[in-house]
Amino acid sequence: MILDLLAARARDRADAPCVVTDQASYSYAQIHDLSCRLAARLAAEGIGQGDHVAVLAGNSAAYLVSWFGMNALGAVAVTLNDKLKAGDMDYLLSDAGVKLILADREWREGILPALSAEAQAIPCIGIDGDAAFFADLAGHAPVTPVEQRASDPCTILYTSGTTGRPKGVICCHGAYVASGRQAARILELTPEDRVMVFLPLFHTNPQTYAVMSALWTGSALILRPRFSAMSFFEDARRFEATGCTFVGTVLAILAARFREPQREHRMRFCIGGGTTEELAATVEDRFGMFVHELYGMTEMGGWVSGASRAEHRRGSNGRVRDDMEVAILDDDDGSVPPGSRGEIAVRPAAPFVTMLGYHNRPEETVAATRNLWFHTGDIGGFDADGYLYFHGRKKEIIRRGGEMVSPVAIEDKLRDVPGVLDCAAVGVPDDIMGEEIKVLLVTEGALDATALRGHLDAVLPANLLPRYVEFTDHIPRTQTEKILRRDLAYLDERVIDTAARQPGGGR
Repeated sequence: MILDLLAARARDRADAPCVVTDQASYSYAQIHDLSCRLAARLAAEGIGQGDHVAVLAGNSAAYLVSWFGMNALGAVAVTLNDKLKAGDMDYLLSDAGVKLILADREWREGILPALSAEAQAIPCIGIDGDAAFFADLAGHAPVTPVEQRASDPCTILYTSGTTGRPKGVICCHGAYVASGRQAARILELTPEDRVMVFLPLFHTNPQTYAVMSALWTGSALILRPRFSAMSFFEDARRFEATGCTFVGTVLAILAARFREPQREHRMRFCIGGGTTEELAATVEDRFGMFVHELYGMTEMGGWVSGASRAEHRRGSNGRVRDDMEVAILDDDDGSVPPGSRGEIAVRPAAPFVTMLGYHNRPEETVAATRNLWFHTGDIGGFDADGYLYFHGRKKEIIRRGGEMVSPVAIEDKLRDVPGVLDCAAVGVPDDIMGEEIKVLLVTEGALDATALRGHLDAVLPANLLPRYVEFTDHIPRTQTEKILRRDLAYLDERVIDTAARQPGGGR
């Protein structure tokens, strides 16, 4: 089905740009032709329908051709984080049952030599830049893509594994196509749009928000190697980008880096999740980019709720898609009324718009879909008008003195403090309060921890005031810019206890 969309654009937008990089621009007709030639290359290696093939590379036109080429054969693309180290990579390649790998030189030279003998024995095709990769494909006659159904598996995407081993989410063609159609709708995307992609292509965010919506409309995809705050607006101007996808920390970093308006660009939208009402207002007012805040996850077809500009309600995650159902449940799986908080649960209202299940883990698939609802592990609620609000991950919520505290709410205020470039808030164990709040700060120049607490006292309620402060050079994040909070919940000599500096050392 994905190849059906690509083929349609190769007919009606044949010469229009599909993928734009620093080196070249590739039309829809070229990307379709190259994908069908890549399918022939894979078939020559013995790959067929249902086989699992891994892609381990940075953002490039070759990455998309690899994915689409697998689709053309009916193979399943295992899109893995190419920065994972040996132990994790060995596990994922084995768990996914990978028969062949397509990998760039950086991965082959940096990661492959450290892998197990079993992993190193998997056949590997090199991606040594778009030009060389595509020149090699010229020697293979393009195949006719196999017919795909909505229920056919398309990719296996692995969760981040915050608890236990990562799980492989089996995503189907129908879910990708539905997600792209819905994203194009709320963005009011046109063939003239140019969507900038800097988040890694192995992730559901750019795959479903950008790639699939572009295939629906014939928009161009501008591929950047990674997110860079310093070059963001320069890239936007140079490539005439009209929008991008994001995770919340991307917008926060931009807002911290650029305190003055940046309006010399064509960027009219950004789409993603993880921001706040205040940050969205800052981005819209300062940069002129309308923030489409979604709620979603890999298991549920990429995203579940969102809104067009006309339907938007700032601070919310929009309304639930017409092919999904969402409930807010208490601890006994009973529904809670609008205005109350509970766990967000999702189920499809149309066939094959969510995951097919967890790869090799049927028992975990069943456990996650208790009472016919997929339990997300996220806290949220509806307002009286049916707008969904996300309040954080259950496991990331700080439980201080019996109250649930969102780390994002604290981080949002910290970024307004002069001199703060980046920050993170986490809960740390406390014998009296259950958990106390610790913040990590990247600052420009010196910043006194006690003065910081005084500044926050004016803008935060008492239960959100951090007790512990640590100054650091960087906040550890995943490649998709998510804060690695589990790595930050420690107390040692690097951490300042501001309560110890109060008169009498009290709290």
